[in-house]
Amino acid sequence: MKITVWNENRHEKTNPVVAEVYPEGIHGAIAEALAETGHDIKTATLDEPEHGLTEEVLNETDVLFWWGHMAHHEVDDAIVERVHKRVLEGMGLVVLHSGHFSKIFKKLMGTSCDLKWREADEKERLWVVDPSHPIAKGIGEYIELPKEEMYGEHFDIPAPDQLVFVSWFEGGEVFRSGCTYQRGNGKIFYFRPGHETYPTYYNKDVQRVLINAAEWVSPSNRPYPTYGNAKPLEEISKKD
Repeated sequence: MKITVWNENRHEKTNPVVAEVYPEGIHGAIAEALAETGHDIKTATLDEPEHGLTEEVLNETDVLFWWGHMAHHEVDDAIVERVHKRVLEGMGLVVLHSGHFSKIFKKLMGTSCDLKWREADEKERLWVVDPSHPIAKGIGEYIELPKEEMYGEHFDIPAPDQLVFVSWFEGGEVFRSGCTYQRGNGKIFYFRPGHETYPTYYNKDVQRVLINAAEWVSPSNRPYPTYGNAKPLEEISKKD
């Protein structure tokens, strides 16, 4: 399987706290976690030509991970259309944390994808609410993170096809933190934790979810459906 990890890579350049937590970038930490699978892992960032997501790169990508936050508006609409087309064709997409506001996620969801948020160094507990789901494989009853950014309901997304995780925060809020969708031939997983100033992507349970998610959204290689005017499969008798 060929996996591309996309990240803005802006916080790492402008915030020394983020640079200290993720010296190789958030994309580097995620790529390193995924590398143990033996799959072919590549990274791409916003400031590369075509955001690193050329036709060639996307055509060779089975699963795309997406982390964005401060520069959603800088993602070229033509690249969004390119990614959207590939998802419909069958490429898997894993959207992480503040990627909920990315152009591609909002386009696929068709809603504002807005939510409540707060930065208060509070504990997050991600409860597994669908223990039979493949994305929850190897995870106990919950994942506990000592410090994370709070996201709270209402989360303006379509009802998930499957809800795998629900978060509880120290301040009292809850949030749908692990949501699956299918669009066209493609599978999508949204996974909430991953604020840039916390070492969340080094957590072994979080890494296990990312690995499981890559496997779950991977393409089935089913041919893309044919649309438009179609010739009949059977002979149509002439009507008087």
